[in-house]
Amino acid sequence: MSLRELYQSYNGLVQFLPIYIREAHPVDGWWMGGGIMGKMVKKYSPAVAVDVYDPLTIEERRTVANRCETILQYAIRTYVDEMDDHVSKLYAAKPTRLYLVGLDGRVVYAGGIGPYGFKPNELKRAIDTYLRLITSETAKRNLLYSD
Repeated sequence: MSLRELYQSYNGLVQFLPIYIREAHPVDGWWMGGGIMGKMVKKYSPAVAVDVYDPLTIEERRTVANRCETILQYAIRTYVDEMDDHVSKLYAAKPTRLYLVGLDGRVVYAGGIGPYGFKPNELKRAIDTYLRLITSETAKRNLLYSD
C-alpha cells in the first residue's frame, strides 16, 4: 500500500500532514548520485532525485519539497520543516518516518526509520486499530451519558 492509497482510503477520517524535512542525500552532503550507487538508484528508484543540493533558505527548501511532492505524486499537500529542523528533531524523522498522532496529541504509532522502516501497511494497521479504539470509546461514553 502506498501513501497515496492510504490518503485515498482514510482522508475523511485521518488528517495527513506530510512534512518535508532536511534533504537526506544532497549533492553537497551524503550524496548517492555518483558511481555504482548512483546507477542503481537511477535504475531501481527513478523517482529519487540525485541532483539536489542542501537548501540554504526556506524558499529553496520549499522548492525542493514541491519538486518531491510532484515527482512522488502523493496528491497530498506537503508542509515544510523550518530551517532549524524543529519537526525533524522533535520526531527523529531523518531520513523518513511515518507517525500516527492521536486526537490527544500523543504518538500512537511511530514507524521505523526509512527507507527500510518506511512501511505504509504498518501505518494502515495502526490507523485501523486506532479508529476502532476511538469508535469503541465514543460508543461507551454515549451509553454512559444516555441515561
